[in-house]
Amino acid sequence: MLRVREGQLSELTELFERYHVPLYNFFLRLTLDKAVSEDLTQNLFYRVLRYRQSFEPGSGSFRSWVYRMARNVHADHLRQEQRVPGGVEEGLERVTDTDVPYSEEQFERLDKAMAKLTPDQREILVLSRYQGLKYDEISKIKDISVPAIKVQVFRALRQLRHLYFKQ
Repeated sequence: MLRVREGQLSELTELFERYHVPLYNFFLRLTLDKAVSEDLTQNLFYRVLRYRQSFEPGSGSFRSWVYRMARNVHADHLRQEQRVPGGVEEGLERVTDTDVPYSEEQFERLDKAMAKLTPDQREILVLSRYQGLKYDEISKIKDISVPAIKVQVFRALRQLRHLYFKQ
């Protein structure tokens, strides 16, 4: 990213190759819409290019910087649409592993429960559980303390558990 910041724009290709799939999945888990997630991913990398001068390596990693920007792209999308994402899109792609002891029905129930969470709850679970970000990285992305992140994750998991078993 430092080379991109200095004007070597061809280096953005490597960043795109490394991060576009996880960021697409981040958007997909938040929006539950493949086409919108593709658009948001594209918009995000446009913003990375446009705002490359705002990257400060001393204030965190590229990963936390790009996810902070991804949150802003998603928030802008929600404001523009004036709606909260609702239903689960048919055919949501899922990697299946024959060793996983969960049925497709259980995954569908999880998706439905995730869709019923508030956008903030869904976002914190996507960042921590699906994207595998550490609490200190999420803390930098959301600009709140690590203990506050832990509380948010705990509450979101509790709500998800409630919604999952209520079905």
